[in-house]
Amino acid sequence: MIPPLKISNTGVYRQHNGMRIRKIHILFIGIFLLSACGLKKKVTYFQGEGTESSTVKRSYTPVFKSDDLLSIVVSADDPETAIQFNLVEPVSSTMQRGNAGYSTGAPALRGYLLDSAGFVEMPVLGKVKLGGLNRMEASNLLREKLKEYLTNPIVQIHILNFKVTVLGDVRSPGTFNIPNERITILEAIGLAGDLTITGNRKSVKVIRNEGGVETQTIVDLTSQDVFNSPVYYLDQNDVVYIEPNAAARTQSTIWAKTGTFFVSISSVIVSTIAVLTNK
Repeated sequence: MIPPLKISNTGVYRQHNGMRIRKIHILFIGIFLLSACGLKKKVTYFQGEGTESSTVKRSYTPVFKSDDLLSIVVSADDPETAIQFNLVEPVSSTMQRGNAGYSTGAPALRGYLLDSAGFVEMPVLGKVKLGGLNRMEASNLLREKLKEYLTNPIVQIHILNFKVTVLGDVRSPGTFNIPNERITILEAIGLAGDLTITGNRKSVKVIRNEGGVETQTIVDLTSQDVFNSPVYYLDQNDVVYIEPNAAARTQSTIWAKTGTFFVSISSVIVSTIAVLTNK
């Protein structure tokens, strides 16, 4: 007697199992793409609708504050008379230092340090309050005072110690001297090598001292609104701090390390099951 023919369903089972694994792969790919889109929104600067012409104010001028070191140079129709209003080193001193990079016999200018009340002590004029004034206002004030002594006086003022500091999740944190007294928050971050991938671009903190009071302003670099921020232009001695994002903070905890371990074990188990079911 011929035994009945047995129909094996192994091939059908493998085909069904293969379709299930492909669906799982497609699901993982979808999750990855969604995550990538979310990451792009978190790291891309200046999102949103913008205009072709910028609305940022370009007339920024720093206001002098206490502890600013100012270079104040006075000139006039009579240069010999104007010398007494400038800070200079004794000629003998500069001559001795000629080999150290100074021109022999040329006076080396020093700076005027604004005290806590915003005053500087100038030759002949005595104490003059420049704190709270910008360059143009301070120059006009000194020019009016100098007219009593000089003909057609000219006053040039420059901040010698204008600097900003960038700290936190950037590639090259540090303090940077700014020779032209004009820098934006974007330029300062550029000097620091830009944010790392884990830097929180939505919450950049600018710390500023105003009248002896520390103020903190949050800037969102992912938004066009950064260009209209009151701290878009930085003041002297401003501190820009970039904190790590939530993912970076989580990774630094013990739970994150434990979670990474379990994810690795889970991946091994899933891979093993997939191999076994294909047999």
